[in-house]
Amino acid sequence: MANHSARALIAKRIRSMTGSTKPPTMFLEPAGDSGLFGPTSVTWLVHAHFVSMLVGGLSSLLIQALHPGALAGVWDHSSFRTNLKARLGRTAYFIAATTYGGTEMALQAIAQVNKVHKHITGIRPDGKPYSACDPHLLKWVHLGETISFLNAYCTHGDKLLSQSARDQYFFEMIRVSERLGATHLPNSQSAALNMLKAYETELKFDDRTREIVHVIDNFPADLQDRVFVKLIIQAAYHALPDWVLVMLQRAPAPEWQKKLTYRSLALLSSPIDWALQTEGVAAHARRRMHAL
Repeated sequence: MANHSARALIAKRIRSMTGSTKPPTMFLEPAGDSGLFGPTSVTWLVHAHFVSMLVGGLSSLLIQALHPGALAGVWDHSSFRTNLKARLGRTAYFIAATTYGGTEMALQAIAQVNKVHKHITGIRPDGKPYSACDPHLLKWVHLGETISFLNAYCTHGDKLLSQSARDQYFFEMIRVSERLGATHLPNSQSAALNMLKAYETELKFDDRTREIVHVIDNFPADLQDRVFVKLIIQAAYHALPDWVLVMLQRAPAPEWQKKLTYRSLALLSSPIDWALQTEGVAAHARRRMHAL
């Protein structure tokens, strides 16, 4: 009982820190429904690692902020700059629902995003129109997220993940992004990295990007979480490709600093990993799969 209470308390603290408002118990139904991926998928493995998902989430936001079209939608139609935690909470729910939810939950989450995207249109500062339904922009977001999540997992999760498993992750993630309207998506890690680099001429570091970077660098955290959150932010930069760091006007960190960040996060996240073994979304989804 004491262990359960301690795990539940830590899980509650995690939800507060990340802006999550959905209870993990909603992933217990329907019994036996494997959703879009299922427990044997690489996606279930990668997305279950809390630190990797936090690091990858912030890393992907830094990447997205470099594209004027993707950034314009966030700038004009969201409260990202004033309520980063709420934005991350919504994103975390979408990833959880599409990864660990039953089929109906996953498809409803995708349908809701598609509904919202239809209303996200406008004109960029350079006079070009943008739309959140643009397959080209949707692919940019997909590439930033999948590359960032996998990079973070291979550093903070399982560093021995085989190349075939890494490629399988990109192949699996097509299932979600195609339903959102993205096209011509990569089915391997090397293809994803090449596609991301192909966007380089479209990218720009301007005042808007600089403000988004400032918001991420100053992620809101309670006093007891500040050291942990600061390490997450540092790790998010470490997870970026070097050429992206250059565009963000950041120098790549020396290896000793990367190792220090990794070891510090591993130490601080140990109780979190322990708690999520039974209290996390993935744990509840596994119970759903064994409920029959």
